[in-house]
Amino acid sequence: MHSTQDTIAVVQGQTGVAAVDTAPRRPARPQTPYQVLRMLPRDATPAQQDSAIQAWFQPGEIHYSQQPDTLHLPGHGVGRNLKDVNLPQYYRESFFANDTLLHPEIVGGRYGVAGDPVPYNLRSDNVITSLLLVCFILAAIAFANSRRFIVRQLKDFLYLPHDEESTLTETSGEVRYQFFFVLQTCLLLSVTYFFYVTNNVTRTFTLESPYTLVGIIFALLLGWLALKALLYTVVNGVFFGSKKNQQWLKSLLFITAAEGVVLFPAVMLQVYFYLPIESVAYYLVFALFLIKILTFYKCWVIFFRRNAFSLQIFLYFCTLEVIPLIALWGIITGIVNELKINF
Repeated sequence: MHSTQDTIAVVQGQTGVAAVDTAPRRPARPQTPYQVLRMLPRDATPAQQDSAIQAWFQPGEIHYSQQPDTLHLPGHGVGRNLKDVNLPQYYRESFFANDTLLHPEIVGGRYGVAGDPVPYNLRSDNVITSLLLVCFILAAIAFANSRRFIVRQLKDFLYLPHDEESTLTETSGEVRYQFFFVLQTCLLLSVTYFFYVTNNVTRTFTLESPYTLVGIIFALLLGWLALKALLYTVVNGVFFGSKKNQQWLKSLLFITAAEGVVLFPAVMLQVYFYLPIESVAYYLVFALFLIKILTFYKCWVIFFRRNAFSLQIFLYFCTLEVIPLIALWGIITGIVNELKINF
């Protein structure tokens, strides 16, 4: 009888022990980040380690005590507040107060680590964006007010006239619009060259502002066009007469204005759609080549169509078109080399 009860008690005791042993144990909450890292596998990445630590430890708001500080040297009174306006001067002075190298008003450094600077982007350049926006608005207004004249002048430019003189007349407003397009051509060429210099040559100049380079190139282009018009006036007035010279200057003004219209889409694509500068350069070379072909054609129509000796047109064109263009490129390149900073 006793053995049976003892056996039952032993079995019940073993069952209770097994139940206690097999009960799920909740892991102890880690108290330090080191314990959290010990729970992770050895190949855990730093990002996973940081995420695990943030999951276990939630930073709370720190509440500093507003009670006055009563800790002071034995035998001395409570310290004075440095913000007190009635504080004596000897409380404010430190050991380095008379040192000439002490400048507390200068910030000694920054807190944290400096981030990477934002790279230069033409889309975020306010000056370039403002110039292009002004050019677009003024070009739209000029084209809306003189579109009929532009169509008539385009027809007169392409078709061969029956007589020596052109019957195309223009008002003062239409001439002003053409001069605006000439200014736009100079501006777009200067901006395009500025893109080329900043991408392939240098970004640092001795100028206070890099946009001064755009103004210098713009002024050089205007002076080059004025000098070329003066040379044409002198040469054509001597060899061909004033009427043909006037007809040629009108055609040259139209060609230069059209050049700015052709360049405007390429500049916009380069700024706002990240068109490579090499593609813009190829487009510019092709546009200039096409413009020079049209100039050569108009020169032949006005001056040399009835002249059997065609060698003169090549001498005329090379002297007054090609050589000044090469000289302009050399002058602009020399100015940029003088203004850039060589490290």
